[in-house]
Amino acid sequence: MENIQYEVVWPRGRKTVGNVPLARRLEALEGKTIGELWDWLFHGEQYYPAIEKELARRYPRVRFVGYETFGSTLARAGGLLNPEEEAEVLAEIPEKLRQNKCDAVVSGLGF
Repeated sequence: MENIQYEVVWPRGRKTVGNVPLARRLEALEGKTIGELWDWLFHGEQYYPAIEKELARRYPRVRFVGYETFGSTLARAGGLLNPEEEAEVLAEIPEKLRQNKCDAVVSGLGF
């Protein structure tokens, strides 16, 4: 019998970025400010009020900075994805979080 060899290709590709340590977690949300990020695709206008209501019930002094402040995290121009505009929007988020004194973020993504 002939010895047949097959080349195997890993479907996930090579890693191009190393592991990054996780940010330090907050010990509590009481008195903290939470920024809301959303791509404006899937029912965030329903989910965020529910998240706010429940977190405010648990942590009465929590404050929220709504997703409207940050804009869509998935920029679209003419209905088509515009990578340059999206990169610009994402690059502005850290400064907007600082300006609004956000301690934490809830980020929503939907398709």
